[in-house]
Amino acid sequence: MSQEPAARQPLEPAAAEAVRAYAARTRADADRFASALEDIAANGLPAVEECTPWEALREAHEAGATRGKGRI
Repeated sequence: MSQEPAARQPLEPAAAEAVRAYAARTRADADRFASALEDIAANGLPAVEECTPWEALREAHEAGATRGKGRI
């Protein structure tokens, strides 16, 4: 007994463009993350003095989110 796959439903053009934009942002984020990891692999971890404390990063992110600039 063979079952055929269900037909795909095409997206509305605006929805398709939103998915493409999300994919592009995700790909760019992954590229930046991979670049940072490659730098660590090649050069080791940066000195503590050169790093931004996570609390400062969190506060900056929260400030951006309250201004409506945060991304999900």
